Amino acid sequence: MFPLPISTYIYAGLILLSVVGFSYGRYEHNKYVTFKAEVEAIAAKQEAHVESITKQQALVTKGIQNEYDAKLSAIRNYYKSTSMWNNGSKQQVSGLSPSSQLSNAIASYNQLAESCSMTTLQLVELQKWVNEQLGLK
Repeated sequence: MFPLPISTYIYAGLILLSVVGFSYGRYEHNKYVTFKAEVEAIAAKQEAHVESITKQQALVTKGIQNEYDAKLSAIRNYYKSTSMWNNGSKQQVSGLSPSSQLSNAIASYNQLAESCSMTTLQLVELQKWVNEQLGLK
């Protein structure tokens, strides 16, 4: 029935399966290598983008920090050099006997006003920083 022995057909079939399997494996390996190269290229592009955004964020942060420091210094200088009330007046306030209590009250008011101004500045600058960070692309 078969002109060649059956073992020859089995060997030929095994060789054929080996060649097909090897070719398919080579095909899949090539697909993997291509995929790996694409992923590496995308990763490099993403890393460059992240580095760019990080540098932009650092610049924004530095700018806001410098502006905040300058404004904070101006607030501190204002409250050190001026008073919200006229300290030179000899006005008597009912319930306060010595003028030192009035000076203490004025100093406390100035300290509170300075603290409120600094807190407000911090909030405004923080909001500005967040808005600029969100605007980065």
